[in-house]
Order: sequence, then structure tokens, then C-alpha cells
Amino acid sequence: MKTSHPIDTHLQKARVHPSVRAIVIPPCPESLVRLQQIVAAPELDSGALEQLASSDVALAAALIRQANSPLFGLAQPVQTIGMALTVLGLNPAVELLSAFITRNALMVRSPLLEHFWESSQRRAIACEHIGRQLYSFDPGLGYSFGLFCHVGMPVLVKAVRGYGSTVTEALARKDRTFTQTENANHHTDHAVMGAIVARTWHLPGDVAQAIWLHHDFAALQDERFNPTVRHLVALGLLAEYLVNHHDSLQPTRDWLQHGQACMDHLAVSEEELDHWVDELHPAFEAVRF
Repeated sequence: MKTSHPIDTHLQKARVHPSVRAIVIPPCPESLVRLQQIVAAPELDSGALEQLASSDVALAAALIRQANSPLFGLAQPVQTIGMALTVLGLNPAVELLSAFITRNALMVRSPLLEHFWESSQRRAIACEHIGRQLYSFDPGLGYSFGLFCHVGMPVLVKAVRGYGSTVTEALARKDRTFTQTENANHHTDHAVMGAIVARTWHLPGDVAQAIWLHHDFAALQDERFNPTVRHLVALGLLAEYLVNHHDSLQPTRDWLQHGQACMDHLAVSEEELDHWVDELHPAFEAVRF
């Protein structure tokens, strides 16, 4: 299922570092493996999706709850998985299931991560939406990238003593980047760990490479990386801006320093960005765990 990619050599080197070797990477959940097999088939099989969702009460409830959200404004509530799939559409259902399975597999109780999964799914929705505007780009890659972009954080919160304090410090410091603070304290960072999780869980190499680079905006001009990877890095920062705007948070330092470069890279105007703020509002509001 997983074809070789240049990122794999870098990940192998990262994984033998003592600071990383001690961190347990959760195995890919069986339900996500099954979902990936369904998606890999020549045609998306609604029966197979329904069977997968029916195998787990929580998965079934997540689909039905989303179909009954105000986003769809149904006169009569959905009561079956089959009806929920019809309302949602097969691809959105796949994305919802992927988000739900990922969240449950990496769930960590921490005040630091209180709104983490809502933000992750909103980022995924925004990445996919921006990806749809790009010529010859698979928006599904955007969704996967957005969802997994920060999954290194719950892994590090669970595995590394003092990581919560590092996040607080990294957010406050003005003299170095977030990942520089992580590396100074722990000899690894959430971008590297996120890339390792992505490849362990059979995501495409381009997605894993973009996760590794998502705070490294010099990559936008680096032709060693293919255009898909560079597009993902750029649209990831635009998506973060859109999510933060929705959540009434101030723009990040990354946005203030590199937002314009990412907009230029994707040929996105201020007017388009403002339009997406309004256009994505209903979908962002519908994200509830």
C-alpha cells in the first residue's frame, strides 16, 4: 500500500535518534486500514463504507450526528447510516470517518489539547477547499495534510515529560520559532513526529514531507521538493489563518512573516481569502466532537 518516497530516508534517520526512539508511535488503527482499502478501490463502495461504520457504534453516531447538523438543515432527522451517507456524500463521509478514527487513536487528556481536534478538522476542511481552487491538485491530499499536520503534538504530550511547558514557552518566545524551541528542549519537534505518524499510518509521502516542512517556508522556493509538497506547505498556512480567524485568534507569527509569500505562491488574493472566511463559516461551525 505504501510506495517508497524520498521522505522515508529522512524519517528512518530521525527514528534512530535517542530522543525519538523512546517515543511510542501508535499503530495505524484497523478501522483506518480498512477505510484506506475502501478508498483505494477503483470505485468508492457505499456498501463497504456502511459496513465499516456499522461495525462501531461511535463511528455510526459520528456520521448520523454530522448529517443531522444545521449545515444540512434537514426537515426530518437521519436515523440510519445509509441515510447519513446519502446526505453527507461518500467522500465527505470518508473524511469524517478518517478524522474521527484519528482523534480516537491519538486521544490524550490535556488542557493543552482542549480544542485541538476541532481545529485540526477545520484546518483539514480549509486545506481541501483551497486545494479545490488549484489546477491539477488532489484536494484529498489537502484534507489529509490538514488533519495530520499537528498530530505530532498529542504524541509528544503523551510521551515526553515537560512537553506541555515547552508548548507554552514556544508560543511566548519571539526570538526563535516554535520548532526551534521544541528541539532545544527535546531534540525533536511536532513536525518530525507528525511526519513519522503519517507514514506509519500509510499516508502518501508528499503529505508526510509537507508535514515535516510545514513551518519551513524556505521550502516554497526549494526545487528539491515537488510542487505538490510546496503547495501543501503554502495552503497549510492559509488554512491556519482561516481557522484562527474563525476562532477569533490573532494571526500567528508564521502568518505575519510568511503569509504573503504563501498567498503569492498559490496566486491567492486578499479578496479570495476574505471570501473563504465567509464561505467556510458554516462548515467550520458544523465541526463538533
